[in-house]
Amino acid sequence: MANIDWKTAVRSASRTLNLVSEEKKNEVLMALAAATENHIDDILKANAEDLSKMDKSDSMYDRLLLTEERLKGIASDIRKVATLPSPLNKVLEQRTLPNGLELKKVSVPFGVIGIIYEARPNVSFDVFSLCFKSGNACVLKGGTNAHASNSAIVALIKEVLKENGIDENVVHLMPAGRESTAELLNAVGSVDVIIPRGSAGLINFVRDNSRVPVIETGAGVVSTYFDAQGDIEKGKKIINNGKTRRVSVCHALDSLIVHKSRLGDLGELLAPLAESNVVIEADEDSYNALKGSYPDSLLMPLTETSYGTEYKYYKMNIKTVADIDEAIAHITKYDSGHSEAIITEDEKAAEKFQTEIDAACVYVNAPTSFTDGGQFGMGAEIGISTQKLHARGPMALPEMTSYKWLIKGDGQVRPK
Repeated sequence: MANIDWKTAVRSASRTLNLVSEEKKNEVLMALAAATENHIDDILKANAEDLSKMDKSDSMYDRLLLTEERLKGIASDIRKVATLPSPLNKVLEQRTLPNGLELKKVSVPFGVIGIIYEARPNVSFDVFSLCFKSGNACVLKGGTNAHASNSAIVALIKEVLKENGIDENVVHLMPAGRESTAELLNAVGSVDVIIPRGSAGLINFVRDNSRVPVIETGAGVVSTYFDAQGDIEKGKKIINNGKTRRVSVCHALDSLIVHKSRLGDLGELLAPLAESNVVIEADEDSYNALKGSYPDSLLMPLTETSYGTEYKYYKMNIKTVADIDEAIAHITKYDSGHSEAIITEDEKAAEKFQTEIDAACVYVNAPTSFTDGGQFGMGAEIGISTQKLHARGPMALPEMTSYKWLIKGDGQVRPK
């Protein structure tokens, strides 16, 4: 789009989406899913270019990595979005006033949504499919380390749009570099909302520097509390899945909080983690309990920065507590309000935990790895909101809309 004012082009394209039927949108998404599968080699070639510039030991490497299996999964997610009901034109509220005015509150698109994200090229597909289905144009600003992948993906999307008679400017990829980030953050009047996806540093930067409204997502400092009445077999599976399923994602486990009466079970509880070479930063009590039952090479004392750290790697910390109140206090002090879990057979403890923990997703006897729009039955997600305005938790189609009031009268006027 050289020499073209992207702000004008995208805003204009967003208005044309109001005229595209739900059936046509679904047709386009199905075509994109098929095109993705048909162009796997092209996308993987671009992805390999990005990967060649990153150290495999970098925790972001897995987020950047695309595979044939992952691309087929992405295509499947796009098809799921196509089958979901449209979130638009839903009557949210309706009533008639005493003066006869008829009021109706209906869901509508935001208009133009800007997404700033790091390393994960799958986000380009997720964001477009959700934005397009919900009638929004999208402006994508991916990380420099994924620019070749994102360019190939957006080029494919634009080709599908053109083939289907849709204005290709409903999706726009910003150039690599910080200058374009600043341009997007200052696009007041051209972009309606910005959603950052990535590290706490990225989210904080966007929040602190954007002149466009921001919905915060992504950063997850996540804990699981193993209660005095926790079941060991359940605990082993939940902790291992929460930590090792995919260590680089925002819902991965960072901190295990354990009741002091269960220190003797720690060795058995964490045995599956040792098989994945998970490094444990343990407080004094848990360190002593694990000494001799967890590999010495993977066990180290707690540091000053252990708590409150989102590792995104095969590492986690342990905090020993005297009771559930201390566990809740610890989570409240250090965690990010993303996802928290308790492992317990005590129903009162479970209820207390879910009532008092202030997070977007609070689990009982299940791993935080389920915090995902797809797992919640929403199709692909645009992110996990950790704030409380507009959206909280997995953001999918319903969260991609605002609303407006439609008022119908018959000549009524407001009295002086």
